Amino acid sequence: MIETERLILRVPLAGDRAALHAMWADPVVMADLGPVMNSEKADATLARHDSYRHEGLGFNVVERREDGRVIGFCGLKRGNPGSPIAGLVEVGWMFAQPYWGQGYAREAAMASLGWAWATLAEQRIVAITAARNLKSQRLMERIGMERVPDGDFDHPAFEPGDPLRRTVTYAIARP
Repeated sequence: MIETERLILRVPLAGDRAALHAMWADPVVMADLGPVMNSEKADATLARHDSYRHEGLGFNVVERREDGRVIGFCGLKRGNPGSPIAGLVEVGWMFAQPYWGQGYAREAAMASLGWAWATLAEQRIVAITAARNLKSQRLMERIGMERVPDGDFDHPAFEPGDPLRRTVTYAIARP
């Protein structure tokens, strides 16, 4: 568990499924992340993140301290096989629409990076997003990441012609 002034980042529980599923089913939330997910695909995503837990990785539920509401999903995982970041530690986030623009993503991402530097031996952490996802790129810069000059690639999870296929990579070195 990671705690900040306003947030608690923790391993998802069964009772969190509805809130997480609602985010993955929201076309506005998913517009720059990938296709909306049904319950089966959302559960598969949770299972994939559980597969990283033996390393202390896997995205966490982001819970707002003031009311216990699940507002997002953020943390660290290994880069997907078949991509240029395969095996590297990757930071990422997603938040339900009502919680955008309030600094929660930055707070959760910074807390995740802080945990990584205190716990892991990694010398660098990466983040990726669709080239068109300028909001995530701005957040990556605000948390101290820099765009990797030769880090653009076509993400293998997206078909040719999909506007989310072109991907950019950002990285931050151990402080």
